[in-house]
Amino acid sequence: MDYRKFLGKVESEVLPYFGGASVDAASRRLRVSTPPAPGWWRFEVQGRTATAREPAEPRGLDGLPLVRGHLWGTRLVREGAVAEPIQLLPEEEPPRFSPLRVRRWHDGTLVFEGLDFEGEAEGTVRLMLEEGQTLAEVKAVPASLRAAFGYAVLEAASRALGIRFSAPEVRGQVLAVAEGGRSVAEAWLRALVAEREAHVRAVEARLRALEDQRLELSRLRAQPRPLERQARGAVRVERVLEAAGARLLDTRRLGNERLEVTFGFMGERFISIVEAGSLQVVDAGICLAGADRQVTLESLPSVIREAIEDDVLVITRHA
Repeated sequence: MDYRKFLGKVESEVLPYFGGASVDAASRRLRVSTPPAPGWWRFEVQGRTATAREPAEPRGLDGLPLVRGHLWGTRLVREGAVAEPIQLLPEEEPPRFSPLRVRRWHDGTLVFEGLDFEGEAEGTVRLMLEEGQTLAEVKAVPASLRAAFGYAVLEAASRALGIRFSAPEVRGQVLAVAEGGRSVAEAWLRALVAEREAHVRAVEARLRALEDQRLELSRLRAQPRPLERQARGAVRVERVLEAAGARLLDTRRLGNERLEVTFGFMGERFISIVEAGSLQVVDAGICLAGADRQVTLESLPSVIREAIEDDVLVITRHA
């Protein structure tokens, strides 16, 4: 008798591993048995489990959607001033603002493929950044390169002021920054801080108002929850986020039957507080003008997507 058929078929696949507990093949997500270093690996796949065996050369990129743009840090700036993270960049860092070719992997992640031909514009833009100039009078600069320059100016202002920002928060301003320079970048970052602080004050006021109403209910629910129920809750959160196109990164139990949920979506990292039972949002971690409790964890990613597409995203919770 051939017992191998009872053990499951073992296949070999070359896949990119970006970190975390899973890896994505063309048609399914696989659990990684022992996470290797990020990179291209030959995996042995049995059922829904993948085991990294050895490093491999990239494979299977040709048939994937091609995306072009310019490099800003570890992100590709493409049409519409969208700046997305790039995975598996080469060990030798490409020059600033390099034109790149990347491929969109099956899970939506951008994977580095190669450098594109560089013209005069890239060298000119590097010089303008080094000299603290703007692009107001510089012609024949592709839109993605102009936006990458704006992001770089904002990044320098961010370091000087100690004000963090994410790419979607400033996407609508990067072309104005490219034209106006450092002063425009600093003014926008200060305005962003003011909006965040106003949102935090409003959330704190709402939470204080709710605290008295919830106190008695919290006492009734104060009995320790079995570990099995906690584990089921984490699985539920993961499934809800995965169905919405997001990826769970971490959860943390808080008081008053609440959870702090950290998740990745559209290349960014978000931290939200939700009710443990209903997964109703208490604090979305983004500015929703006081409407946080009208959103659930299931619908939150679509709200974030809309905010990014409308250039109105303001992230209020950072690690």
